[in-house]
Amino acid sequence: MNVNIQFKKGVLELCVLVLIGRRDRYGYELAQAVSRHIEVAEGALYPLLRRLVSEGYCTTYLQESAEAPPPPANIIG
Repeated sequence: MNVNIQFKKGVLELCVLVLIGRRDRYGYELAQAVSRHIEVAEGALYPLLRRLVSEGYCTTYLQESAEAPPPPANIIG
């Protein structure tokens, strides 16, 4: 069973890298695209994305979308 979990994590990482290699995507959009092919909890995707960013495989940025509500404003104290 542990091999299955590790295999699934590896496949998930490869799927995400392929999808973001094709074009920029929102995290929710990635979760939907991956879920069409393998069963994955949305909560499992965001830690993976944070790790990929911290390891330099991808970067993030904020951009408003017609499909999503605007991002929250930064609060400066």
